[in-house]
Amino acid sequence: MAFDYDLFVIGAGSGGVRAARLAAMAGARVAVAEESRVGGTCVVRGCVPKKFMVYASEFSQQFEIAKGYGWSFGETPAHDWTKFITAKDVEIARLSGIYATNLAKAGAELIHDRAVFVDAHTLELQKDGRRVTADKILIAVGGRPWLPSPDVIPGMEHAITSDEAFHLPELPRRVMIAGGGYIAVEFAGIFNGLGSEVTIVYRGPNILRGFDEDVRTHLADELERRGIRVILGTQHERLEKTGSGIVHHLTNGHTCETDVAMFAVGRRPHVQGLGLERAGVRLNEAGAVAVDAYSQTSQPNIYAVGDVTERVNLTPVAIREGAAFAQTVFYDNPTTFDHELIPTAVFSQPPVGSVGLTEAEARRAYGPRVDIYQTRFRPMRTLFAGSEERVLMKVIADGSTDRVLGVHIVGPDAPEMIQLAAIAVKMGVTKAQWDATCALHPTVAEEIVTMREKYRPPELAAAE
Repeated sequence: MAFDYDLFVIGAGSGGVRAARLAAMAGARVAVAEESRVGGTCVVRGCVPKKFMVYASEFSQQFEIAKGYGWSFGETPAHDWTKFITAKDVEIARLSGIYATNLAKAGAELIHDRAVFVDAHTLELQKDGRRVTADKILIAVGGRPWLPSPDVIPGMEHAITSDEAFHLPELPRRVMIAGGGYIAVEFAGIFNGLGSEVTIVYRGPNILRGFDEDVRTHLADELERRGIRVILGTQHERLEKTGSGIVHHLTNGHTCETDVAMFAVGRRPHVQGLGLERAGVRLNEAGAVAVDAYSQTSQPNIYAVGDVTERVNLTPVAIREGAAFAQTVFYDNPTTFDHELIPTAVFSQPPVGSVGLTEAEARRAYGPRVDIYQTRFRPMRTLFAGSEERVLMKVIADGSTDRVLGVHIVGPDAPEMIQLAAIAVKMGVTKAQWDATCALHPTVAEEIVTMREKYRPPELAAAE
């Protein structure tokens, strides 16, 4: 059978674009269909615009620190939300254009339309009804924010998600954010830094489920130190729109009124209406596209990468999965991506950097053979200005082999530090090799190579 394309990619996000470019550069006839803007979640409504918002919001604390160093300001610094949002949108449009240009340069065709499956080799473009065929098809449609229905939580029509938070017409005076994951704590820091009164409400016992327990506790304390109210162990019962705002009715009986109700309670693979059942593509129990190590689905000619597979939902991971797919299918070089020991960051304020096992995971895997090295301290830069902010650093090692199993940092530049630490951890560094590295003074990072004493939690030490 003669196909219209050798490869048809559904979704022009980071993973889909990387795969399409590499395949086209190998000489394949490639088309990419995108129903929204080119660039996907990361560029358009995720990590890139969010990082700009983090940068903008950090200046308020920097102004305060500057006063401790002798700086004075003639008038109180003021932030222009509209000016910033406009500049942010211009930059996002520029970056989206670069993605589209790079596809064209590689020889891939970009189709601004939604594509759905007719069968395993046929797709229908929704705007004009045209049908196209392809030998190989790559699903790279990503995920979308999930919201409870109004049947579950009445008044949910008054809530926004992170998608809408990027385009608010004005900075809200009061915000309640439902959720305890990285999106929730990042936007809490953003709104707080820009001057909003912020409350986080989360049903669990602490924020950042899945991260190391000491990281979770330390960050929660630091958020509250910065004036963010953190309410745990409860959730929304209903939302009520009033003349002065939105009233949040919580299951613990408390109420709170804000101007904006933002829900950051999870994301789901964007598979609804894609026609996967017609193509014979199986979903897993989580509702994500099920794939093997080579990103191949249950239909041999169809592959999937990125957040739609719910493996590790990070942009660099999607890029590497897309590249591995192209190498496997179009370069005759079977390639898989190793999903172990991937560094991750939370751009909260202060930020978090993490790689490897948490203490709980390490103890489950290695039992009593786990060694913990941990420190908390006031960083030099903010200590001088009188701040009580503290940094947490934690290294977890296998007591039998001395191999470093995990590194966790909360504090200034934690994401920058963890990227470099991840190289060593990925290479199998031992704690002795780690300690043999000379400290670079005076830096925050030096503390991570000067921890020599094994840490014993006070409650365990008292029981001995």
